[in-house]
Amino acid sequence: MHRAHRITDPSYELMDDHEGMSVIYRQHGFPCPLVRWHFHKEYELHLIVASTGKVFIGDYIGHFGPGSLFLTGPNLPHNWISQVADGEVVPRRDMLVNFTDALIEEGGQVFSELKSLAPMLERAQYGIEFRDPRLIAEATVLMQRIEDSRGGSRLGWFMILMELLAGSDAYGLLSATSAAQLADDSNVERTNRAVDYIFSHYGRELPLEEVAEHLNMKPTYFSRVFKQATGRCFVEFVNRLRISKACELLTDSERPVTEVCFASGFNNISNFNRRFQQLKGMTPSDYRRLAVQRLTDQRALA
Repeated sequence: MHRAHRITDPSYELMDDHEGMSVIYRQHGFPCPLVRWHFHKEYELHLIVASTGKVFIGDYIGHFGPGSLFLTGPNLPHNWISQVADGEVVPRRDMLVNFTDALIEEGGQVFSELKSLAPMLERAQYGIEFRDPRLIAEATVLMQRIEDSRGGSRLGWFMILMELLAGSDAYGLLSATSAAQLADDSNVERTNRAVDYIFSHYGRELPLEEVAEHLNMKPTYFSRVFKQATGRCFVEFVNRLRISKACELLTDSERPVTEVCFASGFNNISNFNRRFQQLKGMTPSDYRRLAVQRLTDQRALA
């Protein structure tokens, strides 16, 4: 039995614990009050240490596991929800490094080398997932050194980490919608509750009216608020979540495609195949073959 931890804390995260430091390091487990659909002015480099689940960045929905590494730009809404058993606690799930535009922009006026980071930070407004296992392994070591250091040493390790990430071309851009279009404090909190509810129930028939009722909102108003906050209409959001689950099952199991269809929340195999083709540009069987080949290639490089 799996569940998503329900969180209803404020959606805008104010980081008032800088303590005079330019680079903030944090880590937390799951469940945790920080796990919610939220945004903040800082960039966030987010490394998953333990557990698997779904990542939501802007209008993107994907799968995460240990070793997943993401960079989100200022005010880009995001959340990582682990799939855990009832009562299960993950003591240390995330390692996070936060920093502001001011650090890079003002620092760049003194140190011209920092200007080389600009293209990566520009891409971060849509969210970035780094996909090179060797780079992620190096980044993990550097994030640990950031945790263990203070002062100039922390800043030095941070700059080495940023240079490493900026030099990689093994990444994917995630959200089709930028932060400027999504960050709305008045709507994101309600969307947090909606995403939490959808995540808990998307494996069955889930009408928009049910979610709207859960939030004590009129269906038409909920539909408008939800699309404004996520960049997707309700049906498309749910279908993307289900297709993401299907991709996970196709990659990590040998279950027949028909079984994957129903296990991911679809009740019609033809609709499942059509939606999968639309979103992934290939059939579920072709996706499985490519996923297996990718895993084989990664193991050969390791």
